[in-house]
Amino acid sequence: MFGGDDRIALPARLKALEGKLGLLFNARARVVCTAFCAAGDVVITAAHCLFRTHGETPPRLADFWFARNFGAEPHLERIAGSKLGAAAQHVMAGSMDLSVRPPIDASNDWALVRLARPACSRGVLPLRVLSGEAIVAEAAAKRIFQVSYHRDFKPWRVAYSQPCSVARSFETADPTTIARDFVDATQVLLHTCDTGGASSGSPLLLETAEGPHVVGLNVGTYVQSKVLIEEGRVIKRLNTDTVANTAVNSAAFAGKLATFGHAAILGSPAAIRALQRSLQRREFYAGAIDGTYGASLRAAIAAYESAEGLPVTGLATETLLHRLGERPALPRAP
Repeated sequence: MFGGDDRIALPARLKALEGKLGLLFNARARVVCTAFCAAGDVVITAAHCLFRTHGETPPRLADFWFARNFGAEPHLERIAGSKLGAAAQHVMAGSMDLSVRPPIDASNDWALVRLARPACSRGVLPLRVLSGEAIVAEAAAKRIFQVSYHRDFKPWRVAYSQPCSVARSFETADPTTIARDFVDATQVLLHTCDTGGASSGSPLLLETAEGPHVVGLNVGTYVQSKVLIEEGRVIKRLNTDTVANTAVNSAAFAGKLATFGHAAILGSPAAIRALQRSLQRREFYAGAIDGTYGASLRAAIAAYESAEGLPVTGLATETLLHRLGERPALPRAP
């Protein structure tokens, strides 16, 4: 919170947004985040909701559910591939191993998630790509706001955070400091919309004549810690300052949506093993040939795509397997 708590129930003019958002939750791992509809069977959320951060054990993707319009008439769906142990292939993320210590990897804290069945029958939230400077200007004109679920805003209903500021400089953090603290500060939006637990993955919205458009994805809070260092070691931690809340500019992931939506994802362990072997022969992959899609295989795919001058997706697709001279293994007859 910045100042008072400005969160209120969703105004009547924005009620349609309830059907385009939902809770992404994993009861086993006690994870609750917000996600929003980007296509009939695709939602967008923060990557750390699915994978946690560097050094933490990620929860099982098969245990996640998306509950659209949770507070009223929830429509529940799992991640595609969950029943076959292939949910990871159906998530396209900026990173599966996010750093939360400076330089903070916030610009990669986004994830596109394909659902097992279409759940977004009430429409989607369109993505709008604007420069950071343009978003700062729109916020100054009181046209930027946020909607989200929050653990402390009960019962579980979508809350509206009234028009809030987005800035490139703050009293406790100037542009030089911000550039030092983030991997790619140009794709980070520092805002003062009021947030709370479960708001990670919620949309930062621009008011337009055509309705709200997503210009950013809320992912966390930017906190500066003051420490005493002696001989290169932290010997004492002093007070911390909350600078602003953190969002990822939609520009970081908007261009990925169409590619992800049309991708023919490999669904069997045999096909993933064939992909692993092929990338291993080309010296892009050094992990186990285990039929599992994880961070190391994703990185290998991305490295191959980059080396070949292809759009970098990190996705395990039939197209990629064919390009490598392999064919997906056929399922065995019963």
